[in-house]
Amino acid sequence: MPVQELVPRIQSCRLCAQRFARTETAHEPRPVVWFRPGSRILIAGQAPGARVHEAGIPFHDPSGDRLREWLGLGRDAFYDRDRVAIIPMAFCFPGYAKGADLPPPAICAKTWRAAALAHAGPFALTILVGGYAQKFHLKAAASGGVTRTVAAWRDFAPETFPLPHPSWRNTAWLKKNPWFEAELLPVLRERVREVMA
Repeated sequence: MPVQELVPRIQSCRLCAQRFARTETAHEPRPVVWFRPGSRILIAGQAPGARVHEAGIPFHDPSGDRLREWLGLGRDAFYDRDRVAIIPMAFCFPGYAKGADLPPPAICAKTWRAAALAHAGPFALTILVGGYAQKFHLKAAASGGVTRTVAAWRDFAPETFPLPHPSWRNTAWLKKNPWFEAELLPVLRERVREVMA
């Protein structure tokens, strides 16, 4: 299916309407689609949060601010769909349960992910944000959990970089793992500069 048909079909998807109606937020689906053919960088994350759901713009929240800092990208470059594709494991905000984000519904990736990746790539750089994206893309290599996968970043670089989620809830993780900012981020930023040039 041509990308001109794929994007509107994802944007109008209502597969999870009943699932979302049963969450604490009882919200309607609102797929956030952010890719075009020929993107050089793939950012694969978990799923939009509540602020992204409202804005309709991926990483339009404090997590996005931190991720852009990690990548060394300003907002204009980060949101340049001709160079950066943002394809999460689910296109919609999954809602809350007991105050925490629900996991991305697997049906979203099963239905849309292969087509979205095929239309947006091929990618020179893939950035895997969090465990769901790492397990999908790295398979068994991500079976030891996020910390172990991110610590093994040299095994995947320079084509792929696994990252923890940039949520402010992970500030303690960053303090416990100073090698992330000291060793991984400088290499990642240099690779992003190369690919974006």
